[in-house]
Amino acid sequence: MDLLWIILGCILLIVGILGSFLPVLPGPPLAWIALLIQQLREEKPFTSNFLVIWALVTTAVLLLDYYVPIWGTRKLGGSKAGMWGATFGLIVGIFFLPPIGIILGPFIGAVTGELITGKDFNIALKSGFGSFLGFIAGVVMKTGITLIMGFYLIKSFF
Repeated sequence: MDLLWIILGCILLIVGILGSFLPVLPGPPLAWIALLIQQLREEKPFTSNFLVIWALVTTAVLLLDYYVPIWGTRKLGGSKAGMWGATFGLIVGIFFLPPIGIILGPFIGAVTGELITGKDFNIALKSGFGSFLGFIAGVVMKTGITLIMGFYLIKSFF
C-alpha cells in the first residue's frame, strides 16, 4: 500500500511543479498535498509541526503570488491608479481569460489605469512591465517552494 502513496505523491509533485508555471494549476498546494499523503504510509515520514509549517508557507506563497504583481507595478513607478488597475486586471483575468488572463490582466490593467489618469504611454508601459516582473517573481517563488517540498518528498522515500 505504501507504493500507492509514493506514486500518488510523485504524480502530485510533478503536477505541482507544472502548476508553478501554469496559472491554472495550484502548484504549491498540490506539492503540500503530496507531502500530506505520505502520512498514510505505514511509517509516517513527517511530524505534525513539519506539515503545519509547510501549510503556512504554502498559504503565504499563495497570498504573495497575488500581491507581488501589484507591488511590482508600484515599484516601477506606477501610481495608485496603476496599482488599482493591476488589481482589477488580475480579478478580471482570473475569471474571464484563465490562464493567460492571470498574466495579461494585471499588465493591461496597470497600463490602462495609468493612461486613464493621463500618464504618458511609456510611463504606463513601465508600470505594466512592473506587473509582469511581479508575475515572474511569483513563478520563481512558487517554483522554489515546490522544489523544496519535492526534495523533502523524495527524501522521505529513503
